[in-house]
Amino acid sequence: MTVETNEAPLERPSEPAGGILATVRRVRRFVAFKGFSSLTRRIVLLNLAGLCALVSGILYLSEFRSGLIDARIQSLLVQGEIIAAAIASSAQVETNAITLDPDRLLELQAGESYGPEDGFAPLEFPINPERVAPVLRRLVGPTRTRARIYDREGQLLLDSRSLYSRGEILRFDLPSPNEPKPGFLERAWLGLQLWFGRGDLPLYREMGPQAGKSYPEVASAALGTKASEVRVDERGQVVVSVAVPIQRFRAILGVLLLSTQSGEIDAAVKAERFVIVRVFLVAAAVMVLLSVLLAGTIADPVRKLAAAAERVRRRIKTRVEIPDFTARADEIGHLSGALRDMTSALYNRIEAIESFAADVAHELKNPLTSLRSAVETLPLAKTDSSRSRLLEVIQHDVKRLDRLISDISDASRLDAELQRQEAVTVDLKQLLEMVVGLAQDVRKDDGVNVSLAFERAAGAPQDFNIAGHASRLGQVVDNLVSNARSFSPQGGSVRVICRRVKDGAEIVVDDDGPGIRPDALSRIFERFYTDRPHQGFGQNSGLGLSISRQIVEAHGGRIWAENRTVTDPDGTPHVTGARFIVRLPAG
Repeated sequence: MTVETNEAPLERPSEPAGGILATVRRVRRFVAFKGFSSLTRRIVLLNLAGLCALVSGILYLSEFRSGLIDARIQSLLVQGEIIAAAIASSAQVETNAITLDPDRLLELQAGESYGPEDGFAPLEFPINPERVAPVLRRLVGPTRTRARIYDREGQLLLDSRSLYSRGEILRFDLPSPNEPKPGFLERAWLGLQLWFGRGDLPLYREMGPQAGKSYPEVASAALGTKASEVRVDERGQVVVSVAVPIQRFRAILGVLLLSTQSGEIDAAVKAERFVIVRVFLVAAAVMVLLSVLLAGTIADPVRKLAAAAERVRRRIKTRVEIPDFTARADEIGHLSGALRDMTSALYNRIEAIESFAADVAHELKNPLTSLRSAVETLPLAKTDSSRSRLLEVIQHDVKRLDRLISDISDASRLDAELQRQEAVTVDLKQLLEMVVGLAQDVRKDDGVNVSLAFERAAGAPQDFNIAGHASRLGQVVDNLVSNARSFSPQGGSVRVICRRVKDGAEIVVDDDGPGIRPDALSRIFERFYTDRPHQGFGQNSGLGLSISRQIVEAHGGRIWAENRTVTDPDGTPHVTGARFIVRLPAG
């Protein structure tokens, strides 16, 4: 009942959209929605992995620890010199009566000494533990540093751990007899701490009272040189030791060994690492938030584009619109624009194929219908003349079908052929000379002369080279010349002019025919359209100009037609022929 009571307000339709619960629901849906995004997960995980690697390196290879150790060594050296000077001044000097015989000294030869056997008492500066202990206790007590004093032979004289004042009760914690031994996990954890904390540092071991010189720093200090050592104990905690000689009048009385408490430096390092971990958590939270926002600007548009592409594949609608992100000046915007252009080209190609198929079916149906009627009527013909006319109709329709099929086959292969072939450098001058020369040689019976001229615009290149497909460009020129000759009268002429301009080339084909009707200027490049009243029906497939436009547009150019006109003295314009203009880019 409690669960139902708590969730009941979530189901009320009267809950305001901007309320807290609605906000919680939106955040929950947002997080759940983002959680399913593979790209979002990758961005977040990769960013966090980089941050974790950085923080791990800081925690493991931090210079803070080595800097802290160096600073502690310097402070211990200064502290040791101060304490050693105080101890040296507190040392008791035993100066019993020393009798020196001047005559005896004068009798000494080179290499001889005035030794104890001769009654000479050596000059000594021994350290009195009873006098030094109070000084050591006062100087070391506030520093939480362990201090040990060794004599010149390395024997322990004083240890700050065993110093106590009068009336002080010493208390030592003894191990419980029932205390269990550390388990496997605890030992493994201690071993792991020792392995990470030790590195190349030596292991610290407690030496006996008579083995002070087993410490390298104590041995060096006994010779008058300050020394320091950094070690780790069995728990992997750093122990810093500094040995300073105790001298008076350059005589070494003993050695002062100062050591840090086990874990003192590690505690400071842990505190610093804890601060780093807290900063890491804050940085990780900020990075996750920014990663989710970044992924949202990438994953959401990509997901929408993928969904739209899937709808295009399934053809849910007649024409699916790809989301427009071109306003974004990044790769997503470029991808969106490319997909939109690709989809538009795909739909245009599909529509062109559908329209082409419909036109082909319509054009093939007419001669087939005529052929069928002639074939069905042929058995019913009673006279030879009737049968002859029917056979002529059949032959005409068969030729028309053959012409249509050949042109349709050429038009259907055109796009695929242009896409497969690589554009090469084409010399238009050489190409036009060959095409025009071939047209003059093959068709001489129509009495139409074909001329060729070349022009160059100011500042244009000297050559007539462009990038394209020579055979298909030659087909365009041949179609235009053949079309112009078919409309030119007996004795007329067809003029082909090639102009070189800065950004490409223009090919102009003029004829002396009747021109093009104004209403047909926009239709003459359509498939299967023909307007030839002077020719018999079915003599032309109507695909020549359509194929020419298809080739020119595949080269990135443009083709159009216009009428040439002259104006009479009375101001009346007269059409003197048709003009076809092909403009091709330089490539």
